[in-house]
Amino acid sequence: MAPSNTSSTDGGSTPERTHGPDGAPAHLPGEPSGPAPHPVDELLPPVKLFTTGLQHVAAMYAGVVAPPLIVGAGVGLSPGELALLISASLFTAGLATLLQTLGVWKIGARLPFVNGVSFAGVAPMIAIAKSSIERTGGPKEALPVIFGAVIVAGALCFLAAPYFCKLIRFFPPVVQGTVITLIGVSLLPVAVNWARGGSPGAPGYGSMRAIGLAAITLVAVVLCNRLLRGFWQQMSLLIGLAIGTLIAVPLGLTDFGAVRDAKVFALPSPFHFGAPVFDAAAIVSLCIVMVVSMTESTADMLALGKIVDREADEPTLAAGLRADGLATALSPVFNGFAASAFAQNIGLVALTKIRSRFVVAAGGGILVLLGLFPVLGSVVSLVPQPVLGGAGIVLFGTVAASGIRTLAEAGMESSSHTILVSVSLGVGIIPIAVPTFYDSFPEAVRTLMHSGISAGCVMAVLLNLLFHHVGTARRSRSGQGSGATAPTATPS
Repeated sequence: MAPSNTSSTDGGSTPERTHGPDGAPAHLPGEPSGPAPHPVDELLPPVKLFTTGLQHVAAMYAGVVAPPLIVGAGVGLSPGELALLISASLFTAGLATLLQTLGVWKIGARLPFVNGVSFAGVAPMIAIAKSSIERTGGPKEALPVIFGAVIVAGALCFLAAPYFCKLIRFFPPVVQGTVITLIGVSLLPVAVNWARGGSPGAPGYGSMRAIGLAAITLVAVVLCNRLLRGFWQQMSLLIGLAIGTLIAVPLGLTDFGAVRDAKVFALPSPFHFGAPVFDAAAIVSLCIVMVVSMTESTADMLALGKIVDREADEPTLAAGLRADGLATALSPVFNGFAASAFAQNIGLVALTKIRSRFVVAAGGGILVLLGLFPVLGSVVSLVPQPVLGGAGIVLFGTVAASGIRTLAEAGMESSSHTILVSVSLGVGIIPIAVPTFYDSFPEAVRTLMHSGISAGCVMAVLLNLLFHHVGTARRSRSGQGSGATAPTATPS
């Protein structure tokens, strides 16, 4: 296939010339032939653009719909409202991906970089929802509090982007790996609860029928991942969900009411769940999560730059983080959540060797279309809680395993690393093992520390500063480079 002559986007000004391997400028449309554009800027034929973009959607779809399913269930939304929340997450993930790949002004990394709903914010948002429900007595008041915190966290990310790139040395792989591990560990109890039926008051909660259905789904996902190849292997999680749901139908564990009531097409309704509420404790909690997400996104851009042979320099990192921040701040307007990088798609770029950012942009367009058709979101809401629990064990366990892999790459020979990881994990697991541990603390502390991710992140950063950046400890370890190591790629 002949390379496209399409040049990179620069937000509406004169198209920027791409450069070939020798540094010579590539020609613009209508100019005489010249060196081919960089593979990142290559525009593929429409059919290949759509199919390869669809593959990226398949790789990230389960990760996009899982957070709204978790948060929606935690808030107590009806099936119809849950479908709306899923559609909103698909729509905003698509917009964020388009912004990241195509770019506007100094916003967007202009790399084949996928954005979606961040897993890092799930546990804190559930904690915020629980605190809000306890305070107000109504589940519907929780989402505006979450959305208000997300807006502020997104604005923080946007404003801090050019400075955060310079502070990344305070978030070395040992800190990042600790936080990623806690993300997975924090969510695993949610998956186990789903496997039992979702709610202690639900009919058949904890029954062998529910647990057996979760086990069948888990086995299906594992076998699909082991036996299938290529595109179908990427879809193993979705295939497992489909198998579990089909088995659940004759058992009477699926509710088709949402599909019957869902609209085929509907434009997003701004602030459908109410105007955002700005609660200080919730804002602090999600701002910490946003710092974690910024660390992950920075790591992913560095890794992706190496894979596509286009270095993610400081301006690129800043532009990518601005896109994360802007997309996060705008997502709640359309009932969406925080947006961040999806590292599984970076693996897909490495696997397929297709480096075009326009392929990922096509995937973003597909996500927008999925979000505009609520009936598609309602189909996803058919998945019973036990089925979601079986798949969730794989999904959340994979996140924890990725964190462990990052820790292994960081090296655990140093005693300071061992102390940092052990104490941070211990503090992070406290609210998971004993959810009532912080009940007697002030409300602001409860909201922050009820999330194992937030608690563990704060402890990991503080210990990293103590061991690697303070006084004689910093000087004695300066040769190790512990505080300046570039982070590795991580999943959302």
